Amino acid sequence: MKTMKSICLTVAIVTGAIVGVRAEQFRTDINPAMQYYQAFLVAPDLSQADRDYLFAKEWRWQKLPERFGELVGRYDNQLKLVRQAAQETVPCDWGIDMSPGPATLLPHLAKVKGIAQATRLRVLWLLQNGRQTDARDDLLAAFTLGRNSSRDGTLISALVQIAFENIVYATVAENFYRFSPETLNQLVEGFDAAPRRRTMADCVPTEKLFFLDWLANKIVELQKESPGDEAKVMAGVKELLSYLDVPEEGQSNPTPLNRSEQVIKAAGVTSDGVLNLLRDMEPLYQRLAVILALPHGEFEEQAKEFSARIIQSQHPLVSIGFPAFEKARHREFVIMVKLAMVRAAVEHRLHGDAGLQSVTDPCGQGPFTFERFVFNGVDRGFELKSSYGPGGFPEVLIFSEMNGPPFFIDGQRAGQALPK
Repeated sequence: MKTMKSICLTVAIVTGAIVGVRAEQFRTDINPAMQYYQAFLVAPDLSQADRDYLFAKEWRWQKLPERFGELVGRYDNQLKLVRQAAQETVPCDWGIDMSPGPATLLPHLAKVKGIAQATRLRVLWLLQNGRQTDARDDLLAAFTLGRNSSRDGTLISALVQIAFENIVYATVAENFYRFSPETLNQLVEGFDAAPRRRTMADCVPTEKLFFLDWLANKIVELQKESPGDEAKVMAGVKELLSYLDVPEEGQSNPTPLNRSEQVIKAAGVTSDGVLNLLRDMEPLYQRLAVILALPHGEFEEQAKEFSARIIQSQHPLVSIGFPAFEKARHREFVIMVKLAMVRAAVEHRLHGDAGLQSVTDPCGQGPFTFERFVFNGVDRGFELKSSYGPGGFPEVLIFSEMNGPPFFIDGQRAGQALPK
């Protein structure tokens, strides 16, 4: 039986090993997900007051107090594990069992978001204290985690990946003036060397597996378990379809959706009828995968026609089985634009206007529009503007070149003061 003394000794040894990870050689053949899970376990247990102090306040473009440094320092061990995971040479496998279909849990995604937020704050502290190399390493490790978060192939994980990237690019833009040209170039090189971004088109097979294939396989199993007993089979089918009546997360709908009843009625109240409805959807998944792989311009034209087909369909499962892929693809285009903006900004720092002109807007016809950014009468940096604007406004990213009052660096309110 372990004593408290032996437990404390063990903790001290493990902690020492984590702290020394940069100085010592370590294995590179470990599944990165294993180290990410370990990182989740060593996350600091902050009090609510400390958490509010750290995450609910605006810290950008100001001198950070010692209390801030003490609190972000509690994330050191967690982020060192994330950095170590980024050096692994084997693919990331989260070990997610997809057999529950739509009920599959993806608990790692919320933890991933927490690491993104902690990294952003720690980078602020590192840069204030002249530790550019550590800030660079933290950002690249976080970027790799973001890319690896999408390895399960689900649409939601691909969207988390994009949100993670957006945090990293925003952190670079907000602190642009604090990085040397050399470090900025190393960041871009690190982004290029990271695992490939999981695309929305990549997610179609997994989403089909989650919904159509899972449901069809379960119905076939019910038929095999109760041959000739259609009443018993349909009772099982109704139970399988019951999840269709649950409102989506974040929505409250006191009125029953009755989607399952609509499906059963359209199927003629037979299990074979439900299977036929599912088989009818397969060509739509195939078409969707093709459309999502199209470049900007071609995609919008084809997606508009496809969306109209979905909306007009009388098939009761079509509107349910196809999540918001069109909006997801637009987010994908936006993050492609953001990465190109960071690249263009770095090229501008390195090579001036010639460098800026060398980077093409991936959703435009040439380089980004460059303008100096003046806030409250003070030149605070520059902004890059894309011709792409799925939200009704052009995508913009502002790169800060000095401290001062905080402002929105992107989005519809880019350049406006943050609320106090």
